[in-house]
Amino acid sequence: MNTLSPLGPNTPRIALIGECMIELQQRADGSLQQSFGGDTLNTAVYLSRAMGDKAQVDYVTALGDDSFSDAMCAIWTSEGIGLERVQRLPGRLPGLYCIQTDANGERRFLYWRNEAAVRDCFTTPAAEPILAALPDYDVLYFSGITLAVLGAFGREKLIQTLIEARQRDARIVFDNNYRPRLWASREDAQAAYRSVLPYVDLALLTVDDEQALFGYVDDAAVFEAYAQIGTPEVVLKRGAEACLIRCDGQTFEVPAQKVAKVVDTTAAGDSFSAAYLASRLLGGSPVEAAEAGHQLASQVIQVPGALIPKQAKQ
Repeated sequence: MNTLSPLGPNTPRIALIGECMIELQQRADGSLQQSFGGDTLNTAVYLSRAMGDKAQVDYVTALGDDSFSDAMCAIWTSEGIGLERVQRLPGRLPGLYCIQTDANGERRFLYWRNEAAVRDCFTTPAAEPILAALPDYDVLYFSGITLAVLGAFGREKLIQTLIEARQRDARIVFDNNYRPRLWASREDAQAAYRSVLPYVDLALLTVDDEQALFGYVDDAAVFEAYAQIGTPEVVLKRGAEACLIRCDGQTFEVPAQKVAKVVDTTAAGDSFSAAYLASRLLGGSPVEAAEAGHQLASQVIQVPGALIPKQAKQ
């Protein structure tokens, strides 16, 4: 498998594969504020901000031909994200979700996504040149949610792409993000995850999701499972607790940054992943990368919604 750091003198090309949805934030008075979000899209935005002109960050998805999709593309362009791999499907719409947060900043999601355009991301004729181009990227990033929304046919296409990309020395990055409601059964999800994990170079894992999906009893069991797979770099994200890292046979523990008040934990993990990956690609050590991840996540959880304003300190 490939190491993450560094990529070399050329500007790396990074493609993130997944879904962006219309986001509604429910306020205390019952009103709704509309924006956009999705796990891999959140990571793409924060990664683009962190890398700046040191990388080309592209998003791979399918949208509709509606005004919301237009607005998404405009925002991504303003964030420096490339749209060349974004399909626009006539008559289709993006998915939608609503965030409800409690007094402690913990969130609950309500989804409307079964007919979302992204479900046909890899099934259309227009997807063929996109799939053909992906193995030439330096880094491919996807998540457990990506696996779910692509469906069985799309996952097969993704696996073929990962195999070819690794043959061309690409780095493969995976965030587990297990959402039970997106799967017909736990067994289906397990099979889908196991089909892609052998190709992953960096696994960014939320411990709760690993326990829910595979039943691992503790952190050591997670590390052991991924050691058997052969994943060279594994990061265990544990919320407000210290994250744990195993890289090239070494184990590290990096404390999280405490904040006075948690407003909204949406995209905490996504932003951590973005900052961690950016640091590693720019030559940072696993510990330095985790510190960068905690720092960004601590900023994100103090602001409502998935994406904090650009001018907010990161």
